[in-house]
Amino acid sequence: MKAYVFPGQGAQFTGMGKDLYDNVPMAREMFEKANEILGFRITDIMFSGTADELKQTKVTQPAVFLHSVIMAKALGDEFRPEMVAGHSLGEFSALVAAGALSFEDGLTLVSKRAQAMQKACEQNPSTMAAIIALPDEKVEEICASVDGVVVAANYNCPGQLVISGSNEAIDAACAKATEAGAKRALKLSVGGAFHSPLMEPARVELEAAIKAAPFKAPVCPVYQNVDARPHTCPDEIRTNLIAQLTAPVRWTQIVQNMVADGATSFTELGPGSVLQGLIKKISKEAACESKQSL
Repeated sequence: MKAYVFPGQGAQFTGMGKDLYDNVPMAREMFEKANEILGFRITDIMFSGTADELKQTKVTQPAVFLHSVIMAKALGDEFRPEMVAGHSLGEFSALVAAGALSFEDGLTLVSKRAQAMQKACEQNPSTMAAIIALPDEKVEEICASVDGVVVAANYNCPGQLVISGSNEAIDAACAKATEAGAKRALKLSVGGAFHSPLMEPARVELEAAIKAAPFKAPVCPVYQNVDARPHTCPDEIRTNLIAQLTAPVRWTQIVQNMVADGATSFTELGPGSVLQGLIKKISKEAACESKQSL
């Protein structure tokens, strides 16, 4: 079975999507429509902006979403997903690509999500860190033992778990992880503690917008971050999407479940090839490729 996966924040790079804009008329129309919806020319930043300009949450999230969704649309009849999933922000790309949400509604939600998360980051200075080569259970135990807010946020692949929380709690957890034998405990260059309780203000702000958005049944199952299970019911999808901001991304479990359910090949659509690398570490048998342009 053919699975398509969609990357999240962090996959962006200057020049992303420009080939599609230059060579695919339908893609150009979608990019220009996005400029109108967002109220600024995000294409200028995507195609020729600096890394710092592209790293702003309000830019990064719509940019990655646009590259992914427009890439899926540009494939035309070749895009026949039997299952889809997205990492964090990528879940919105997966839902739009699978027809659960329109392009316009998806982009509007992504923009609101980015702005809400940015505000939450400013309210609570916080960060994330990648813990390498330590069992998930040990990392969870360390988080539970630290004072302050620090939780497991991204189960990326065996031996790579990202934690999220307040600056002080992250520092303490990183020190404990190193003592416990982690190969690395690396603080990430992110705006805040995504997928942690510190995103609660953003979750509350986004809840009304998600509830009001017109979801419909996707053309194939969408494996969602919150429970790593396949969903096609619009109400379930909506509920899981609301919970996503403060819950961990269970990427390891998603890929394991997709493989167990028959996925034999994975195609990553959008910027970078981060997910391709993670999938290879989760499942040695699955074939993987990434597509950024036609």
